[in-house]
Formats: sequence, C-alpha cells, structure tokens
Amino acid sequence: MRYASVCDGIGAAHVAWKPLGWQCSWTSEIEPFPAAVVEHHFGFANVGDMTKITEEMLDEHGPVDLLVGGTPCQSFSVAGLRGGLADPRGNLALRFVQLAAVMQPQWIVWENVPGVLSSGKGRDFGTFLGALGELGYGFAYRVLDAQWFGVAQRRRRVFVVGYLGDWRRAAAVLFEPESVFGNPPTRGAKGQDAAGSTGDGVARCVTTGESKRQDWETCNFVAFHPTQDPISSVDGSTHAMGCGSKGGCCTQAVAVRTAQTSANGHGVAVDVAHTLDRAQGQAVAAMAVRRLTPRECERLQGFPDDYTLVEYRKKPAADGPRYRALGNSMAVPVMRWIGQRIAMVDRVP
Repeated sequence: MRYASVCDGIGAAHVAWKPLGWQCSWTSEIEPFPAAVVEHHFGFANVGDMTKITEEMLDEHGPVDLLVGGTPCQSFSVAGLRGGLADPRGNLALRFVQLAAVMQPQWIVWENVPGVLSSGKGRDFGTFLGALGELGYGFAYRVLDAQWFGVAQRRRRVFVVGYLGDWRRAAAVLFEPESVFGNPPTRGAKGQDAAGSTGDGVARCVTTGESKRQDWETCNFVAFHPTQDPISSVDGSTHAMGCGSKGGCCTQAVAVRTAQTSANGHGVAVDVAHTLDRAQGQAVAAMAVRRLTPRECERLQGFPDDYTLVEYRKKPAADGPRYRALGNSMAVPVMRWIGQRIAMVDRVP
C-alpha cells in the first residue's frame, strides 16, 4: 500500500507501518525539527506546507492508496481558546478533505484530540464528516486510548477512518465484534489499570539471569501491593525513602536497580531510584520532582530509544525540540493497530 502523510510530525505512521511493508510516497511537514527526524530515519520527500500543495505536485508523485494526517489540535482542545474551524490551524482539517477530494485515495486516516467532538457544539466535527461524506467516503470514528496499546500513558485521541464508497469497511477497521457485544463495566468501575499499574506501593526491577548492573531506564518494573512491606523487599529498611513502617503505604512508586540475581532469577536490589509518581503524574528523584527524559517520552509514545536524538543544525538535537515533537506525535502502537486492521480488511474481497 502506498500512502501520503500530512502534518507528518516525527513520523509515527512510518514507524508503525514499516513492518507492514507499506511505502510512503511523500510527506508534508513545515516544522524543521520533526522534518529533520523523518529525513534522518527515512529520507522521504517532504513537499512542505500542505496549504501550498498543487495538483501538479500530486501528479508528480503519483496516486496513493491512503492519506493520513493528524492536523493541528490547538483550536479544538479544551485547554485552548477553541477557535475550531475558524482558527487557521483548525481549518487545516478542511484542507485535509480538499486533498482527499483531489487525490481520491481508497483510505483516509485522520487523528485529533477528543475536544474536536464538542468544538462548536459538535458542528465543527459534523462539518468535517459531512465533507468526507460528500466526497463519497464511508467513515467511522472512535476514541482510542494509548494506554490500552502497551504504553504507559493515558492518551485519548479521536481517529476517523474512511473508505471510498463503503462505510462498512471503515467500521470493520475501528470496531472489532468483541468490542461491540458483551457486558461492559458498570459506570463506577475503574478503567485505569494500565495507567495505574505503578500503584501506591513500590516497583521492583525484574531481570532474568543477568548479573550485570542494570540501567534504571531499561528495567522491567513490577508494582507491589501497597499493603505488603515493599521496603523490606527492596533493601531491608522499613523507613527508607519516606515510606511508612511495615505494612504501610508508599506515596510513590520506587524503581529498583539490580546488581545481582537471586536463585529464582529475579533481581536482588542494592539501591533505589525513584520513578513515576501516580498521584502527581511526574517523575520524582530523591524526593524532588524531575521531568521525564526525552528517552522516557519516546517510550511513552512507542518510539525506539533515542529516535529523536538526531543531528540537528550540525549538532545533536537539544531536549527542547525533542520534547515538543514527541508531545505532538501520535502514539506508534495505536497507529500500528490501525494499520494492521486496514491491511486485514483490505485483503477481504
């Protein structure tokens, strides 16, 4: 399958869909650093500003089977001024539709924040979907949360999948039969197991058969129940790291480094390093708040380690542009799932 990616960012779609064997025809990105990241890893043609793409440019690169894009979300976000489609950034959603009208790909995939559903009292999103319908696309949309796709963050995003001429194929991508039927949890049931898995206890770094010292960023963390004695299971001290006495609860998760392994293969802790605090949503070190590292942010979005650590302006990229680009990106595992579903549906006659 050949695809084109607008508002490409740092290329979450490329990382997600490369294992599928899909080919990117061209990208559109105006931010220099994200474009540099994609250039470093993939070298795809970047046509620049999506508002300046002409039919001649599209003819030059040839037809594509799929158009994907996560147009700017600031005008739809509940944290912003909510200018909606009247905001030039929000209006890029309609530019996405215009490109689809000219290109007529079989598939479209569009992503944005959940705030788009209520922007303009729902009229903005209705305008977007109505425009797709006028082009002949059947469509389905769904809010997907990255925490259910294997990354340690809650990141809810609206995904619209469209198929030219048939809404049933679009729906088959986003809605599995088992997600439609069955017994959903009650309103009061908790649904944050993945995001809350660090718990209010402590986390142990688990290794299997390795005796060398572990990098604390690459450990596998397992949360202990808060009513257990997490501290004695870490270093034998019942009052270390500000935690209570035996049987009490820690107010933060504690990541444990390992220097040796026990007979059963589990790591034996020799010192402690703080990791994520569920209550604050930040990382803590030595009882002080610290920001997540770029590598940790890459992992939260499903990218390989140091994916954004590329040469930029003749030197290794600084943390600032890396944080910004990662924060604006789609989550790779979610995009991979969507791609796999499209590939599956596309094989059906």
